[in-house]
Amino acid sequence: MTASAFSGPGRYSIYTGRATNWPMVVVSTALVVPLLVSANAGGGSWRGLAVPLLVAAAGVLLNVLTASSVRTAAGPNGVAVRFGLLGWPRCTYRIEQIEHAEVVDLPPWHVAYGFWWTSRHTYCTARSGPTLRLTLGTGRIVTITVPDAYAAVAAIHEARSA
Repeated sequence: MTASAFSGPGRYSIYTGRATNWPMVVVSTALVVPLLVSANAGGGSWRGLAVPLLVAAAGVLLNVLTASSVRTAAGPNGVAVRFGLLGWPRCTYRIEQIEHAEVVDLPPWHVAYGFWWTSRHTYCTARSGPTLRLTLGTGRIVTITVPDAYAAVAAIHEARSA
């Protein structure tokens, strides 16, 4: 997950990783079924279900394309985060913007399962466990799911110290 075979002047470690959460994609897709059944509960024909079925299919497709995984790269250019198969939405935090990087243990009830933000926090999470947390110069806190949070923090610290 860390790519840099040789150390020395002018060389940096670059961390790359991809965290997936296919069970959450399956569960959120399965939750569409009760919505479709309730849409047809009024006794209407199954033809009347075509529009809700197309909307549900589009929602499932968007879920798979954008929320199935979180890809992260960390190194001398900062931290870049991309979501799903399309790599969108994406976030980039330059190394100059990052004041502090640490590993936090994210409990399941704090996982946002995708991209969420508030006035002070940004969450790019797909699962619980050891997670990369950045504190930016603006005071914003960014929490990112990565497979090896310790390696990501080490790559950021190395880039900041050089």
